[in-house]
Amino acid sequence: MESTIVDGAWKGHLGRGLAPRELQFVLSVAQGLTAKEIARVFGIAPGTVVKRLANAMFKLGVHRQGALVAEAMRRQIITPLCLLLAGLIAMHTATDDQLARRDRRPTERRFAEMRLIRRAEAVELIG
Repeated sequence: MESTIVDGAWKGHLGRGLAPRELQFVLSVAQGLTAKEIARVFGIAPGTVVKRLANAMFKLGVHRQGALVAEAMRRQIITPLCLLLAGLIAMHTATDDQLARRDRRPTERRFAEMRLIRRAEAVELIG
């Protein structure tokens, strides 16, 4: 039988690549806690938390804490206890590229082109 750790609204599965303490800290990050807050909860130094999270990021091949949580979810090391939340996250991930493209601001070159077009239109309207 596989061992699990439940922390808040998240469930972590032991034996899938992370040490128990690393898994506990990843679950805490998934809940939105900072390294200082995690250290306070576990009664340890913040540097220890940072080191354990860095080890977990190295093991999963990521460089940011957000990516750490996403990769742990993808590998099913951690899972949300609420299935609705999992569905929303999956739906958001599927449409994330399309939304990100729409939300991006145009480059400076594009801004300059738009200013030139507006000026030309304004001159045409006046003249």
